[in-house]
Amino acid sequence: MRNYVLRRLLLLIPIIIGVTLVTFFMFRLIPGDAVDLICGIQCTEKEKADIRHFYGLDRAWYVQYGEWLLNSAQGDFGTSFLSHLSVSSELKHRLPVTLELTGLTLLLSLLLGIPPGVYSAVRPGTPLDWIMRFTSILWLSIPSFYLGILIIVFGLRWFGWVPPQFSTGAFVSPFQNPWVNFQQFFLPSLVLAVGGAAVIMRVTRSSMLEVLRNDYVRTAWAKGLRERAVVWRHALRNAWIPVTTLLGLQVGGLLEGAVIMESLFNLNGLGKYALESIIRRDVFVVSSIALVFALINVSVNLSIDLAYAWLDPRIRYT
Repeated sequence: MRNYVLRRLLLLIPIIIGVTLVTFFMFRLIPGDAVDLICGIQCTEKEKADIRHFYGLDRAWYVQYGEWLLNSAQGDFGTSFLSHLSVSSELKHRLPVTLELTGLTLLLSLLLGIPPGVYSAVRPGTPLDWIMRFTSILWLSIPSFYLGILIIVFGLRWFGWVPPQFSTGAFVSPFQNPWVNFQQFFLPSLVLAVGGAAVIMRVTRSSMLEVLRNDYVRTAWAKGLRERAVVWRHALRNAWIPVTTLLGLQVGGLLEGAVIMESLFNLNGLGKYALESIIRRDVFVVSSIALVFALINVSVNLSIDLAYAWLDPRIRYT
């Protein structure tokens, strides 16, 4: 297993270089740059050229990328063109917001997806099974941004309530005020979790149906074990591998969804920061966020791969 982990960690290097290189290069395809937003229309061409020289934007893109990559390896992600704030400092303050949103979304996806999927597999063809399958299709059909807008509008119109961050915009840690933190994150996490829970429910149902037909499950029934023990202890653990794989794949989707959901619910996380930086053409900020997202994705998928050996002892790494 040690050699496997080392190979995966070494694979992280070309992945990070590839992600950041594509991000850096794609910005060059967009007309204009950050100087157009810094100056506006009142700057002369000479003033714009001076600003480009000051920020190093007049150099070749591969020179800028190489310098940024070298500094990033030392923990220095540069300075934002417009806010003039340290990107490293911004990432430090915004990363916990995105991590909490993603973590709570995964938890809600499991809570809303696993139990219905298990019940639907154990009681196939029943009216409740049909209701759960229909509900999962309905959840998949509703765009998360549309559902988020409905929740905000109806909450304000019917109950006169808006998320607390709409007035302050500040992140409240669960250690400072758990109730306010819950109000900030529950609804955006629920909106993001609905689609993921529907997929988890259907994958859990399919996997459980396959596992329940195996001989060792029939043997467990024949030995007179209770239904709870057969389903949750024997069948579900073996049905977990496809679900675990799906969780790893969903992390990337949740990071992408955070861009929209954090902007919609005014959460100052990496997703909102990325969207603002793209609009401002702040290439170093966007590249730094892409680097962080790539690290999170690879780390989660490596953890998922290592979890396979715990779920199924027959799996060996070479």
